[in-house]
Amino acid sequence: MPDVAVWSLIAGYALLIAAVLAPRLATMRVLVALAAAMLAARAALIIHDTAGAVAAGLLLFVCLLLIARDIYERRAVIAFTDEERGVIDSLVAGLASSRARHLIDQGVWLAGKAGDALTREGEPVRHLYYLAAGEARVMTRGRQVGRCRPGDLIGEISILSGEPASATVILAGPARFWCVSADMLRPYVEANEDIGRALEQGIARALKAKLHASNRAIAQDGDEAPS
Repeated sequence: MPDVAVWSLIAGYALLIAAVLAPRLATMRVLVALAAAMLAARAALIIHDTAGAVAAGLLLFVCLLLIARDIYERRAVIAFTDEERGVIDSLVAGLASSRARHLIDQGVWLAGKAGDALTREGEPVRHLYYLAAGEARVMTRGRQVGRCRPGDLIGEISILSGEPASATVILAGPARFWCVSADMLRPYVEANEDIGRALEQGIARALKAKLHASNRAIAQDGDEAPS
């Protein structure tokens, strides 16, 4: 008959190996918890190793605590408003809801009026903006070169690099927008790598969309130019 102590030890370590190979953090925690439960039962009931049972029990307790926290955070996420969903779709599409909520809560929603400058050419970008309602004029050397409309990001080119703004952006009328401080955002994304990766991808998508829009505008101007 197989040695129960040996096979329970093998099963426990097999679960730990599976945890290391798990693609998702939540799955890894469940597998580690199962391994800890197996090893704790082995130590307490089969080989009567008190120290081993306590150590495995502590590991099981920590895993269960983390699993319970994850479940609570998922259930505690408040439903997103349409405006918040717009921020998520523009910045961090595909990010877990709890993590997206964490990012959105770092910023604030504000109302602006005509003439308010969100960025100034050649000056540091103080905030990253998501324009939810209203429009803004994009100015370079005093000349309007474009417009920002609902759903656009403002300041995304310079927000993470710290480079000066490449253009001045002035609200054309009443507007509502979400903004987050650059001084807060830079250390925040360093401390939250998953959000940082999603944010970089969202900014890259926004820049690509703006480039395509700019190319279309140039092409249309060329077609309308007199021959």
